[in-house]
Amino acid sequence: MIKEVISASEDKMKKSIEVLSKELQGLKAGRANPSMLDRVVVDYYGTPTPISGLASVSTPEARMIVIQPWDKSAMKEIEKAIQKSDLGLNPTNDGQVIRLLVPELTEETRKNLVKVVKKNGEDAKVAIRSIRRDANDKLKALKKEGASEDEVKSAEEVIQKKTDSFVKEIDRLVDAKEKEILTV
Repeated sequence: MIKEVISASEDKMKKSIEVLSKELQGLKAGRANPSMLDRVVVDYYGTPTPISGLASVSTPEARMIVIQPWDKSAMKEIEKAIQKSDLGLNPTNDGQVIRLLVPELTEETRKNLVKVVKKNGEDAKVAIRSIRRDANDKLKALKKEGASEDEVKSAEEVIQKKTDSFVKEIDRLVDAKEKEILTV
């Protein structure tokens, strides 16, 4: 049972890191990145579909994303979805492809993005600590059910070490994204 608690908490912590990583990829850092469109969902014949499921997405230049729909009738819907999104990008359509120009970030925008990155990092740390607390509560319950005190204590130490390593990983991801945003 103790190993199951440790394993389950580690899996949850890994998922928290994955969520943070995806959130950070979605933030625009002044450079065009196809993953910016991952959160944009298009209403395609009544079915919410990600853009990557409707078109090929590429970045031919540092500040441009080109979307080439496989079904030309989906162009208007893709444009609408991009305009409704929180990306702040205006699509241009030439009948064949949709182009998105990623504007140069102002100093103020960069600072605001860094705040968002740090907040996302803090939220991820809170999630990791919450997982640790839940695991420790389960271990205490196991101790009451008859698990040895030494086993529980060593399991708590293992969970604490995992928590520390995942918090370091969060800091590394946040620092890397912050550098990317602040690099002009």
